[in-house]
Amino acid sequence: MANCRFRLKEMLNSLTSKEKVLAQFIIDFPSEAVNMSIAELAQACNTSVSTVVRLCKSAGYNGYKAFSRDLSIDLVQSQSSFTDEYGDIQPGSSVESVMNAVCANNVLAIENTLAVLKSSDLEKAVAAMIAARRIDFYGTGTSGHVAMDACNKFVRINKQSMSSGDPHQQILNAAQLSAGDVAVLISYSGNTKDILETGEIARQAGATLVSLTKYSKNPLTKIADICLYSSSADALVRSGAMGSRIGQLTVIDILYTAVTSIEYAQVKSQLDKTRLASAKKHINFTL
Repeated sequence: MANCRFRLKEMLNSLTSKEKVLAQFIIDFPSEAVNMSIAELAQACNTSVSTVVRLCKSAGYNGYKAFSRDLSIDLVQSQSSFTDEYGDIQPGSSVESVMNAVCANNVLAIENTLAVLKSSDLEKAVAAMIAARRIDFYGTGTSGHVAMDACNKFVRINKQSMSSGDPHQQILNAAQLSAGDVAVLISYSGNTKDILETGEIARQAGATLVSLTKYSKNPLTKIADICLYSSSADALVRSGAMGSRIGQLTVIDILYTAVTSIEYAQVKSQLDKTRLASAKKHINFTL
């Protein structure tokens, strides 16, 4: 799935003023932009060819030719029933319409998360996690719940892991990291003050920093060694950060499953052990 216009929308607020004008033109007039040469596009937006090249690279493309190819794919896809727009839930909506909107938005959040993820970056993160002595997960608010879920997953395969929703405890945990350890920093905006402070301490301790944010240039991606991205389906009524959580959980599931798959022979006994331990928390029930 190309979704280059979606990438531009996600990163719009983090672009320079000239890049923003250029990106907005492409978003608003994709049919015109796709038929323009790089020089024609620059002229239409009253900017330079170098600005067009920078925008393409910021969006994850090697150059304008690759970007134009994906923009063409976007236009073809837009003619199908697929939509890249999230639907809001209006006050007074019926339960059925809420059900349909929430499910559709969550599916779209996963699809758009796939569109902004790079397999090469995931491979780097997985390799770092496999080599790590310890993997910590940091987040606050809703991202903190995602961090706790990630910690619980990796503990199952005998990876030393810590997570806490308390910013003070996060700083203490980060200070105990060392070279070769991994700190996964989760913040959809990428500018959460507590997570940035924790990330800086983890960096000073020598840990490899993996960021998980929205697709944009932000303070957290600037300090991270490996940048991963997710998409959100949050809208006006959906103020509980449900969409950002779905995208983040999807990335965590990918990382955990990839590590487990690669190291399956080594972690199978741990999976069996933790599964049996968890089973003891269940009661036997028959009708």
